[in-house]
Amino acid sequence: PNLTVRTGGTAIMQKNKTEDLVKKAKRKDPDAFSQLMQLYKKDMYRVALAILMNDEDTADAIQDTMLTCWEKIHNLRQIEYFKTWMTRILINKCYDIRRKRELTISLGEYEEPAEEDNYNLELKEALSTLNDKYRIILTLFYSEGYHIDEIARILKLPKSTVQTRLQRGRENLAKNYYRENERRK
Repeated sequence: PNLTVRTGGTAIMQKNKTEDLVKKAKRKDPDAFSQLMQLYKKDMYRVALAILMNDEDTADAIQDTMLTCWEKIHNLRQIEYFKTWMTRILINKCYDIRRKRELTISLGEYEEPAEEDNYNLELKEALSTLNDKYRIILTLFYSEGYHIDEIARILKLPKSTVQTRLQRGRENLAKNYYRENERRK
């Protein structure tokens, strides 16, 4: 029982600290903004990697996102939605990078995973077989812990569409994973 109280209290303290950092960042405090970016760096990495599937483009997307967030933070209306706002910017940057890459890079190129990539390689391979519309929703739901309502808001989709894509994404992931394991035997 006491553990629950501590955990809840810690979550509230963390939320208040985050909101204070956002307020300071809106006043153009570079240290507060830097702390915010450090706080969400791993989350941004997972989302960007799910879309771009390589570390170099992922790093570019994160850097572009940080710059845009710094330049546009005054546009953020509700500080409690900072992470949602930042994630939407990141997703847009990822799609921009991918569009540019598709215009300039041949499809046959393959990049070896970086040594520092702690992302589960097997899961990454399984996710890479999915269509983007499923992969991004699965990543936001499972890796980032967003609720269906939040994903719908970030992606500007109806809640029912998010639910359907989440279910179909799970089904496709299971099929692809099973097929891959059968092939390895």
